[in-house]
Amino acid sequence: MSARKVPLVNEEIYHIYSKSIAGFKIFRNKPEYQRMVKLFSYYKTSGSPLKFSAFLKIKNKNVFHQKHLARKDKLVEIIAYCLMPTHIHLILKQKKTEGISYFMKNSLISYTRYFNIKNKRKGPLWEGRFQNRLVDSDEYILHLTRYIHLNPVTDKLKNKPEDWRYSSYHEYLNLDNDYCDKICDFFDYIDIDTASYKRFVEDNIDYQRELNKIKHLIDF
Repeated sequence: MSARKVPLVNEEIYHIYSKSIAGFKIFRNKPEYQRMVKLFSYYKTSGSPLKFSAFLKIKNKNVFHQKHLARKDKLVEIIAYCLMPTHIHLILKQKKTEGISYFMKNSLISYTRYFNIKNKRKGPLWEGRFQNRLVDSDEYILHLTRYIHLNPVTDKLKNKPEDWRYSSYHEYLNLDNDYCDKICDFFDYIDIDTASYKRFVEDNIDYQRELNKIKHLIDF
């Protein structure tokens, strides 16, 4: 794995973004979205003895998790995420050297293999390397979570962010979500109660839709 021009630094937080080749729709249904979230959960810890596909075949996954994963060091902490039909957003804190790179490589390659086998397809799925931007303040983190959680509303997939099941917004609001697992560690970074956070996010819907018109100025 070749080094980045600007190395990702341990204990720093980054906005991570990856998109599909030529706007290809890579998430089209519930199982596909769920697969990606489960990959995030599985690969955020280091040193798993199995590929994810082999892990899925184990009958007692809880025992395996406790024995091989629960005590392992984290490569990353996932602070927030949103899966969109053609791209993904994550806020990650790197915990081990090259942790973000290994986490992203394992997650994206594994999903590509799953998607290609399922759809009898060959070739890459993602457009080059993932992109990253340093998140250097608590205020930035808070506002970035809002931007990420509003993506489905900004793109007019849903009218309200809680109607989109494939983001960490349900975790932030402590809502039941039978679509995706809880995978985030955000309590140390988001110091706001759930009701206030919901207002903070939803009060910005119209403004973010306006910003979307000039997104070439703020996006990667």
